[in-house]
Amino acid sequence: MKKDTHPDYHTINIVMTDGTKFETKSTWGKEGDTMTLDIDPASHPAWTGGTQKVQDKGQVSKFNKRFSNLKTS
Repeated sequence: MKKDTHPDYHTINIVMTDGTKFETKSTWGKEGDTMTLDIDPASHPAWTGGTQKVQDKGQVSKFNKRFSNLKTS
């Protein structure tokens, strides 16, 4: 294996959005640096099953808006 081709792999600290902390190895930053997360599995709707923003500008919405006043008998 060639020398000096791989990045430095060291220990860093991670702080989640709820304040929990853990230690992991990474090539990010320097030894002992702290990475504070803005989005993590504890707060992101993709993992928590929360509601997602629905777009109201699709073709079906336009059709329903245009013909909402018609009634069938």
